[in-house]
Amino acid sequence: MEVVKRDGAFEEFMPEKIVVSCVKCGATPDVARQISKAIETRVKDKVSTSEIRKMALEQLRQRNRQWEENWLTYDKAVKKTSGITAF
Repeated sequence: MEVVKRDGAFEEFMPEKIVVSCVKCGATPDVARQISKAIETRVKDKVSTSEIRKMALEQLRQRNRQWEENWLTYDKAVKKTSGITAF
């Protein structure tokens, strides 16, 4: 499975990246692995980083809205994104 980066480059899908991001926003390692697995099973061939982000935020929201907020706050403060999801 390949991930299409924002700049159009491709890289191999790495589930641990999702796990790390989820743990950083407050999810337990077990929950983070569940979220990563749920995303991995939904993706078949290629997926964009924005689609992965959207799926991760959906999963976080279902489990704990504060975790979702933590992710969005990080995006806004550190990555300088708008914090608006692409739903």
